[in-house]
Amino acid sequence: MNNISASKVKQFHRSLVVMALLAALPVGAQTTAAETIRPEIGKPLRAAQDLMKAGRFKEALAKVKEADAVANHTRYEDFILDRMRGSAATVAGDDELAAKSFESVLNSDRLQSSERLPILEALASAAYKAKDYSRAIDWVQRYFKEGGTSEQMGNLQASAHYLSGDYAGVVHDMQTRVHAVESSVPVVDETTLRMLAASYAKLGDAAGYLETIEKLLVHHPKKEYWADVLARIQAKPNFSDRLELDLYRLRLATDTLESADQYVEMAQLSLQAGLPAEAKRIVDAGYAAGKLGTGPEAERHQRLRDLAVKQAAEDDKALLVEVVGRNADSLATTGQALVSVGQLDKGIDLIERGVAKGGLKHPIETRLHLGEAYLTAGQKAKAIETFRTVSGPDGLDDMSKLWVILAARS
Repeated sequence: MNNISASKVKQFHRSLVVMALLAALPVGAQTTAAETIRPEIGKPLRAAQDLMKAGRFKEALAKVKEADAVANHTRYEDFILDRMRGSAATVAGDDELAAKSFESVLNSDRLQSSERLPILEALASAAYKAKDYSRAIDWVQRYFKEGGTSEQMGNLQASAHYLSGDYAGVVHDMQTRVHAVESSVPVVDETTLRMLAASYAKLGDAAGYLETIEKLLVHHPKKEYWADVLARIQAKPNFSDRLELDLYRLRLATDTLESADQYVEMAQLSLQAGLPAEAKRIVDAGYAAGKLGTGPEAERHQRLRDLAVKQAAEDDKALLVEVVGRNADSLATTGQALVSVGQLDKGIDLIERGVAKGGLKHPIETRLHLGEAYLTAGQKAKAIETFRTVSGPDGLDDMSKLWVILAARS
């Protein structure tokens, strides 16, 4: 993620070989009196060109030096010498000489615009290879200013920013790319987003980091991204204890419920919420995953399982009683319990009635639970619509966005 591959740099170098072979030769051709290459210079340059065709670049560079030794160059001869020297030096591994030669070529104003861009690419890659990241960035920026569009150059610039410790520069590069992509197609490449996230992390920008991880969840959902974002949200100092169970439900849905302690805590939270059927499912899942029922805590796990089974059986009998005339919170709570035992239609109806009745102690959280119930019932559109009405402090905004992301991909 942090580095542009060596093969990409080699591609730039190979492009220079082609450019050298297409240079303003054959020697001896005359367009004006000022654009003549004398035979004593032209002969070794022709030999250099033949040697480059044969892949003998160090020998080619020696021939260019031989031509350069001829006295009293014209400006045109200097241009051709610099061009051939730069190409030969690049592939011969003399990056410093290549950079010096190509800078002279660019300053000659004899190049066509189509010829300038490959040289700018070469200069940027040579500076990058030499770990002169500031210089590499300067050349890339000039490349884009002169009309270049290469994605490889954009990657090189971002990598140079990152390797030089300029994480704000990476953020600027990646955000520019993300915005451009999002405005045209709804997919941003994973490498761009990973580098953007890493740079936000280096800058200590937690909000920017989370926003970028959320984009990864949208475009490239992976278990590792879900685990990361959920752990960070749960660790926020203002995260409400009342949302812990909802967060664990996200963990369960994204296969990031991993440790025995997490299974135990989620089951206990479900019991405390009056949802023993959910607690029983969590404990059973923990046993099935091999996380519960083993090790020094095995006896404790079994007691939790027995309690969940007992309360689920008692709750199942209690839920057979019709719920009539209760207050909004009782309607919503009973609705959640019915959803937890699989009576989805009846449970959703009660939660909806509780929300419509008003006077709920925690109305926003109840809407979050209603969205979860819709999603459990497969009513994706209603779930997303409901989640988008959930907003507020203490983690509600974060939970809302993550449930929307999950629902959209369900």
